Amino acid sequence: MNYWLVKSEPSVWSWDQQVAKGAKGEAWTGVRNYTARQNLVAMKKGDKAFFYHSNEGKEIVGIAEVIKEAYPDPTDKTEKFVCVDIKADKPLKTPVTMAAIKADKKLADMALVKYSRLSVQPVTAEEWKLVCKMGGI
Repeated sequence: MNYWLVKSEPSVWSWDQQVAKGAKGEAWTGVRNYTARQNLVAMKKGDKAFFYHSNEGKEIVGIAEVIKEAYPDPTDKTEKFVCVDIKADKPLKTPVTMAAIKADKKLADMALVKYSRLSVQPVTAEEWKLVCKMGGI
């Protein structure tokens, strides 16, 4: 299994909206960055992803699961980009803020710190374990 982080502004698509979609999940559309696109293509069914509220909150609030692998993004008129379907798995007991991540030296190389604008990014197994622990899971 691989681990990922997906970002969304809560005013556009929030964790609560993701949870409300239930087991059928929702397409993760609107990605228009080629590096993020490659990350979406690399996602496999069953992979887990941190759900990060960007701009407002700046914190990891939950864990999502990939339920459908990459397919053409229906919102992309150029037909160059893809999306995956994800469903909410579980919330973090305690949201993990960007400030807390930056304060932990073990997370200094995390993509969230180094490439803060990237909307879909990989997370190492070690980073995953540490952030889950920080979040009470």
